[in-house]
Amino acid sequence: MTIDTAEEAKIIKDKYRLLLRAAKRTRSDHDKKRIRKAFDLALKAHEPMRRKSGEPYIYHPIAVAQIVAEEMGLGTTSIVCALLHDTVEDTYVTLDDIEKGFGPRERAIIDGLTKISGVIDHNDPNYSIQAENFRKMMLTLSDDVRVILVKLADRLHNMRTMEFMPRHKQIKIAYETLFIYAPLAHRLGLNAIKTELENLAFSYTEPELYKDIHQKIKDTEQRLTRYINRFSLPIINELTDKGYSFDIKGRPKSIYSIARKMKQKGVPFEEVYDIFAIRIIIDSKPKNEKADCWGVYSVVTDLYKPRPDRLRDWISTPKANGYESLHTTVMGPDGRWVEVQIRTSRMDEIAEKGLAAHWKYKTDADAADNKLEEWISKVRMMLENPDTSTLDFIDDVKLNLFSDEIFVFTPKGELKTLPNNSTTLDFAYEIHSNIGDHCIGAKVNHKLVPLSYVLQTGEQVEVLTSNKQMPKEEWLNLVHTAKAKHAIKHSIKRVRKEISEKGKIKYKRILDALQITPSKQLLADLVNYFGLQNSTDLYYRIALKKIDRYNVKDFIEQRENPSNSVEEESKIVTTDFGKGDVLVIGEEKQSADYTLSKCCNPIPGDEVFGFITPQGIKIHKTNCPNSMHLQANFAFRSIKAKWSNNASKQFLTGVKFKGTDDVGLLNNILQMISGEEKINIKSVGFDSDHGVFEGKIMLFVQDRKQLDELKNKLRNIEGVHDIERIDTN
Repeated sequence: MTIDTAEEAKIIKDKYRLLLRAAKRTRSDHDKKRIRKAFDLALKAHEPMRRKSGEPYIYHPIAVAQIVAEEMGLGTTSIVCALLHDTVEDTYVTLDDIEKGFGPRERAIIDGLTKISGVIDHNDPNYSIQAENFRKMMLTLSDDVRVILVKLADRLHNMRTMEFMPRHKQIKIAYETLFIYAPLAHRLGLNAIKTELENLAFSYTEPELYKDIHQKIKDTEQRLTRYINRFSLPIINELTDKGYSFDIKGRPKSIYSIARKMKQKGVPFEEVYDIFAIRIIIDSKPKNEKADCWGVYSVVTDLYKPRPDRLRDWISTPKANGYESLHTTVMGPDGRWVEVQIRTSRMDEIAEKGLAAHWKYKTDADAADNKLEEWISKVRMMLENPDTSTLDFIDDVKLNLFSDEIFVFTPKGELKTLPNNSTTLDFAYEIHSNIGDHCIGAKVNHKLVPLSYVLQTGEQVEVLTSNKQMPKEEWLNLVHTAKAKHAIKHSIKRVRKEISEKGKIKYKRILDALQITPSKQLLADLVNYFGLQNSTDLYYRIALKKIDRYNVKDFIEQRENPSNSVEEESKIVTTDFGKGDVLVIGEEKQSADYTLSKCCNPIPGDEVFGFITPQGIKIHKTNCPNSMHLQANFAFRSIKAKWSNNASKQFLTGVKFKGTDDVGLLNNILQMISGEEKINIKSVGFDSDHGVFEGKIMLFVQDRKQLDELKNKLRNIEGVHDIERIDTN
């Protein structure tokens, strides 16, 4: 292919001009010179490099800088770092060169970006290193949040241009984006970027569902616009009469959020009632913001009846990422529920651009900034905890730092913020680890509740303690926060160590009684024999009398007289419906033993991947509920898998029905399935309730095409309204 270097030079020049135009905060000549200097260095350093699309590599750093400037609203330092973010890792440029040319801040940010460039490295054979890389990324967040902001911009541009990547890499990167980067963007208040990351990732993880929802939104666009106008007109007239300066927008919700609601509620697209939202943005002075928002709320609820359980007041108590808005759901024309979001221009900018807007409005939004600083301090606390493994750290981040919050009060009225689903025991540990260790229960709104009680926003909590109480192993199942888990583990570890020391003395007495000389090999063999982790576990069990002298004696005798009838270790065995060459696995497209995962029951025609486990290779659908966790966390253990043209096998799957009950309906359904060649029914389950029936049939089919044809025929049976595939018995 001939490369038109003159045309590329013109495109690069145009992109640079657009970048300068987007850099609204770059007002001085000094700033413009710094950006030009960074651009020239990046252009020279990346000159011989090209992307997988064939385009010059410099397109990427310019695009990342454009996102940083235009979509995040960041300043000169961030733009410079975005232009140079790949130079140290991929070219001859060093950190010393960066510091000499631009300064220590730029060096620190680019150093942080270089350190986390491998998160999460899909070629890394050691997952613990991947997790450690993630820990490093969060560490840079607590040092200089601009590292993460530039990294998010980098990820966003990579997602926008991922069509040139191999399919298996697209899936891995997409799940990683859903697992880590989209929640991180949400937590930092970057709503627009979070939404786009989710939609882009979803378009790769479940392309068919994505296209289906996208098409349905497009098909209903004109009808939706007419409805929004009809709904909004009375509000516009009323607000105008009352003298408000405002803007009103109606927009469909994101494809990813619609899909998530469809799955959570088990309903089709047509039954997702809040498919769009109305946003009212008012111009308001800082001191009048709260009153103006509630004034608009009053206008809306005078015109349309509100749904009481759907009021969300994030103005009085903003989210931890600084998000402020008033949400209500009202009954609109034609009996449709409509979500209405009310906020000021300042709140809207913070909702879309997050941190950059926080800095801009810092004098007016100290409370929001403090919330964010409080969250970053929690990150720092988790990073500094020496007892947390890297794998636990990722789980803690997902549970505690990316989840929604609840707000509860102490008996003196002090407000405490906790992750959603927190219990009274979490609350006790939030106050102090010593109070948590001795907690025996609590009073919530003056009523006695157990340790496991799940708290709700607005409740007042009084912790009850006893000096006789001590943390127990089962407490780990009662708590939700990282702080509580760490404290419980630390206390249990301390007590366990004390008990183990007593067990060590008992162990020596047992060996003396059996007249056996202690040795490191004997100790290791005993640990292995009892299936324990280490010698401390062995001593602990001996102290609790779970392992005694006779157990040790049995082991010694067995070691000295090994049985010839020891069973072989279990081999990798495939199921009846997963043998032979139905699947080819890996880059070399070889046949291999595998089992079909029962969590999603893949069948030929489904897009699948292989996952290596200690029991062998398991085959999952790419949109399996467990895919995100497996692909994002254990990418190095997933391998390519593809169905071959072998159509002689049968695979278990199922269909679920909904409809109106009628005489002979079940008979019609079963007759139709029985008449299908090479489809065998495994089980049938039907339930009828006042004229509405639900049914489930598990059956064996050859492939997805055969299943889809069956579903289409079943839809034509009178009385059947909804039909969908299910993958578990």
